[in-house]
Amino acid sequence: MAIATINPTTGETVRTFDALTAEQLEQKLQRAADTFRTFRTTTYAERAAVFRRAADIFDAETDELGRLATLEMGKTLASARAEVTKCAKGCRWFADHTEEILADVPHEMDGAEVFTRYQPLGPVLAVMPWNFPYWQVLRFAAPALMAGNVGLLKHASNVPQVALAIEDVLRRAGFPEGVFQTLLVPSSAVAGIIDDDRVRAATLTGSEPAGREVGSRASRNIKPSVLELGGSDPFIVMPSTDLERTSTNAVASRTLNNGQSCINAKRFIVHEQVAEEFERLLVAKMEALVVGDPMDEKTDMGPLSSTEAVATIDKQVQDSVAAGARLLTGGKPLGGPGAYYPPTVLTDIPKGSRAYVEEFFGPVALLFRAHDADDAIRLANDSPFGLGGSAWTDDPAEQQRFVNEVETGMIYINKYTESTPEVPFGGIKNSGYGRELAEFGPRSFVNAKTVWINGG
Repeated sequence: MAIATINPTTGETVRTFDALTAEQLEQKLQRAADTFRTFRTTTYAERAAVFRRAADIFDAETDELGRLATLEMGKTLASARAEVTKCAKGCRWFADHTEEILADVPHEMDGAEVFTRYQPLGPVLAVMPWNFPYWQVLRFAAPALMAGNVGLLKHASNVPQVALAIEDVLRRAGFPEGVFQTLLVPSSAVAGIIDDDRVRAATLTGSEPAGREVGSRASRNIKPSVLELGGSDPFIVMPSTDLERTSTNAVASRTLNNGQSCINAKRFIVHEQVAEEFERLLVAKMEALVVGDPMDEKTDMGPLSSTEAVATIDKQVQDSVAAGARLLTGGKPLGGPGAYYPPTVLTDIPKGSRAYVEEFFGPVALLFRAHDADDAIRLANDSPFGLGGSAWTDDPAEQQRFVNEVETGMIYINKYTESTPEVPFGGIKNSGYGRELAEFGPRSFVNAKTVWINGG
C-alpha cells in the first residue's frame, strides 16, 4: 500500500509520501539508540512535565488534530475530537502515576537490602493501526516513554499525516529529537526493524495475521512483545435488563468508529424470551442512524476507511447470507463516491459461516438467540477471539457467572467495553497477549531487575 492520505469520504488522494530510504532508516535507528542512552537518565518528573505539556497541546489543538484524523480515515469529527481529548487524558494519567507504578519493590531478607528495580529496555517499535490513529499510539507511547524507553512508530500507511502530527506534538512539548520518531516505511520493512539489535521490543495493534508475524519475529529475536489483535466481542442480553437502554447501548457499541473497532460489540447473544423485542429495537435504531459526511455534526456514522474495507465487509455479508444467514437491514454498499456501508443486521447465522467465526470490521450486527445463561456462555465462548465483551443483566447471580465464565480479557456488566487509561486492556486466545494501560502499560517494556545488597 502506498503511504498516502486518501480521503475515504470522496476517494480523493490528498497527499502522498515517499518511504524512507535505507540510509534514512539507518539514521533514525541509530538516533533512537543514541538518544536512549541519555533519555533513560532523565527523571520521572522531567518526563511527566513534557507529557503534561503534550496534553495541553492536544487540548488546545483538538479541532485541528481531529479534522486530520477524519480526513485520513473517515471517523466522525465528533469522535475524532473525543479521541484527541482521550490522548490528553492518557498523557496526564501516566505523568501522574508512572513513578509510583515503577517504584522499587522491596523484599524482606535477613541481613540484606533486596528489591526489584524497573529499568527501561531501549527503543521500542510500535506497529499501529488506522482506526484510532492517535489513541492507539499514545496508549503505547505515554507509558513506554514515561518508563524511560524511546519509541519508533510504524503507523498504518493511510494515516501518515496523523503519524507525523503525533511526533510533532511530542517534540513541541519538549522531548528531544530521537525520543519518538515516525518511520514512514512499508509493512515489508517491519521484519528487518525487529531484527535490528538496537530495537529491544515490539508492540502491535492490528489484525491477527499481522500479529502472528510480529510476535513470531520478536520471539525469534528473543525480544518481548505485546499484541492487541482482533475481536468478535459478545454482547449478552438477558431478560432482567431494560431493553430500551440496552438496545441503545448495543447500537452505540456496534457503530463506534463507524463499526471499525476491535472492541465493538459484534455478536449480540439475546435470551429467547426477549429476542424478538430486542431485534425490533436494534433494527429500528440501526436504520435511524444518519450516514454521511463525517465532518457534518449531524452525521452519526461516516465512511469506512477505504473502498477495500467496503469490499471486504460486503463479501463477508454476502457469503454469510448465501450460507443461510438472514438479512434484516442494510447489507449493500451505498452508492456514490466514498467508502460507505450501511448499518446492517444479520440473524439466523449458521455455525461455520463467516459471520459465525470471523471478525466483521464494519457496522454489521450479528444476532444470536440463547435458551438460557448456559447457552449464552456457550455461544460467547464459541469463538477464536477473546478480547472483550459485555453482559446486560440485573440478576447478581447471572452477573457473577458471566464475569467468571466468559472467556475474554475484559468483561463489562451493564456497560459496553471501552479503553481508558485507568484499567488494563488486552485479550486472550487469538485476540493477543500482554496488557496495555493502567499499571501494565509502564511495566510492559522494562527490565524487572533483582537487586541484592548484603550488609557490610
